[in-house]
Amino acid sequence: MIEYIRYTLPNGLRVIHNYDASTVMVAVDVLYNTGARDEDRHMTGIAHLFEHLMFGGSVNVDDFDGELENAGGSNNAWTSSDFTNFFDIVPAQNVETAFHLESDRMLGLAFSDKALEVQRRVVVEEFKQTCLNRPYGDLMHGLRSALYSPRHPYSWPVIGLEPAHIEAVTNDDIRRWFYSHYAPDNAVLAISGNLTYERGRELVEKWFSDIPARGIAPRHLPGPGFPTENKIVEMHGAVPYPMVVIAFPMDGYGTADYRTADCITDILSAGRSTRLYRHVVAGGDGSIVEADASIVGSEHEGFMMMTARPADVASATDGHVEEVLLNELRALTRPGEVSQHELQRTLNRFESTFELSNLDALSKAQNLALAEMHGEDINDTIALQRKISVDDIARVAAKMAGSPYVVLRYLPATQENIG
Repeated sequence: MIEYIRYTLPNGLRVIHNYDASTVMVAVDVLYNTGARDEDRHMTGIAHLFEHLMFGGSVNVDDFDGELENAGGSNNAWTSSDFTNFFDIVPAQNVETAFHLESDRMLGLAFSDKALEVQRRVVVEEFKQTCLNRPYGDLMHGLRSALYSPRHPYSWPVIGLEPAHIEAVTNDDIRRWFYSHYAPDNAVLAISGNLTYERGRELVEKWFSDIPARGIAPRHLPGPGFPTENKIVEMHGAVPYPMVVIAFPMDGYGTADYRTADCITDILSAGRSTRLYRHVVAGGDGSIVEADASIVGSEHEGFMMMTARPADVASATDGHVEEVLLNELRALTRPGEVSQHELQRTLNRFESTFELSNLDALSKAQNLALAEMHGEDINDTIALQRKISVDDIARVAAKMAGSPYVVLRYLPATQENIG
């Protein structure tokens, strides 16, 4: 049970506070309701670029990292298709520094041409390292573009479609993005650690209450445009071995079927006692060396993916690997196939993982922020997951197995397939 108090400032900032006297630290987390889903196809990657720019100087602070480090703290951030998150961890006696720094960059950035140029170079280099020069680095580009219609922002990864989009971003673009998405009425502030509610509220009101609301426009997304028939895509790159991925459309976050799909991937692949390892890798015919299953959870329609490393290129291209994977998913649709014992083992693992993920102040702050953004009570998480039944597993497995899916075969480049 995580005890917390929540309230909302007049400017729309939602605040959630967890007091934990067992630590000498305080985590301050600011979650903005913006990500790659707010981008235009002709200017992708700007949400991720903006994550970097938020450290490039604000109205009254030139050096965010330096100020926080001087207070004995550390920080980081992440961007997803749906959200952008910034978090700080500081000694309790210096926590006001974190409130000052986060409020100042919520108020406004310096919009420095130099900071933009520096961060553009950093993000372009990151694109090259992670997507162009890393084996399978562009796999999600290929998979997402095959799964979603080109107009949907989930059809490209968070890092963007190409470096040229980032290189073309101007300071005017940055200003528009900031004032369209970064605002107290589009954010959640979560606090966890050795800070009383009374002192925390005093600091929140001191540093955040005078930041004006900006009246964020509602988001209008096109339909995902999932394939209407099965699709096979081949990609080639400098990779050591082939890889095969099958992706199935699934429901968005917060639905019962989303939670069930997550549970299905655990039944399939969470550990060596699960089905993909026992049936496909250890107990298979030798054509598959590794296999996994996971969900790419999104606020809107996402996808479940099953991934396999075939033993050779022939196994990757003749349809055998995807048939083996599909058979494992289809097996779950049969009544009685998944026992109550197997389901309970999976749910117990989920509960254990969830509890462990909330032990430290920083993890609690991030998880509380996400729960608040979703309009959820974090303490309901386990109970909602435990509502899943074996009948739900069969039903949702059948729903995914019966829908059009995408097969992506990523093959080692040869002179023949690159010429």
